[in-house]
Amino acid sequence: MPPVPPEQLLGLDARIRKVGKAGGSRGGKGAIVDSEKLFVGIDVGKYHVDMALSGESDVRQFKNDDGGIEEILRLLQGRSVGLVVLEASGGYERQVLASLLGASIPAVAVNPRQARDFAKALGKLEKTDAVDARMLARFAESVRPAVRPRPSEEIAEVQEWLSRRRQLVEMLTAEKNRTQHAKGGVLKDIREHIEWLKKRIRDNERELGDLLKDAPEWNAEVEMLDAIKGIGPVSALTLLAAVPELGTLNRKQIAKLVGVAPLCRDSGTLHGKRTCWGGRAEVRACLYMAALVATRANETIRTFYGRLLAAGKPKKLALVACMRKLLTILNARVRDHRAALATPRLGPS
Repeated sequence: MPPVPPEQLLGLDARIRKVGKAGGSRGGKGAIVDSEKLFVGIDVGKYHVDMALSGESDVRQFKNDDGGIEEILRLLQGRSVGLVVLEASGGYERQVLASLLGASIPAVAVNPRQARDFAKALGKLEKTDAVDARMLARFAESVRPAVRPRPSEEIAEVQEWLSRRRQLVEMLTAEKNRTQHAKGGVLKDIREHIEWLKKRIRDNERELGDLLKDAPEWNAEVEMLDAIKGIGPVSALTLLAAVPELGTLNRKQIAKLVGVAPLCRDSGTLHGKRTCWGGRAEVRACLYMAALVATRANETIRTFYGRLLAAGKPKKLALVACMRKLLTILNARVRDHRAALATPRLGPS
């Protein structure tokens, strides 16, 4: 007789077990599953978004503009929404996500790789917008990724300027590489473009400085991190804007979030090498350059780096360890700084 699927079992062996009208459901391992909550998956494209609701087979399509987003909000308004999960789509999801969070609807954008792996685990090898939306709804209900707070308009603007600065720096690097083979008029044209890019980067940094003047509390944190040797003002700004969780997590959590935590690759008797992957690429790039400078200018990091090299560790491994240690220091500084501001000061009696 073939085994009975867990969905059809009763009692303690059931995958989902009813516990009453107001109690939701409880899985065999004790996890609470609220059957009354609505979970939503939204697959975002350049021109359209596809939305699937838990418990419904239909997939609705809306335009990815102000009118389409208003229709989505009207549809979800007043309903008990447990979570909305969107797939990060090169920035096309930002307006939808910001609108949902602004309407007090819990929503989060997840890494497309994570969502695709989840779909494959469920046997969904085909990929369409409708399938992706349904899988995101199931992902929302099963995984429940944590919702990040909505960034303020000031932080969002800083993030845009920082993103633009990275683009300019990448173009500058590419043009400098082209000068090695260019000649004559082409070389002159490239050099003129290099000067223009340098001017745009200076203007960009000036704009970032003006934004900080309008946010004194945030400016204080930038100055505090900038005081750490190896960290410059742009690096400090990048870390605070791209890692809003800084100061709220412990050292292991923040290292894993950024992508500098050594992850195990063990199976049975096999003990593989620890590797770092995932996380936030722009933050790792920023930390790499900061750690490189800190191995020369920061006494704590320099001593730590030298000790690792003396122990026979490869230079790249030692440098990643320095990135992690530097991140731990920054995380502790931000935590202590905010705790000091939150502590009420006792005046003279």
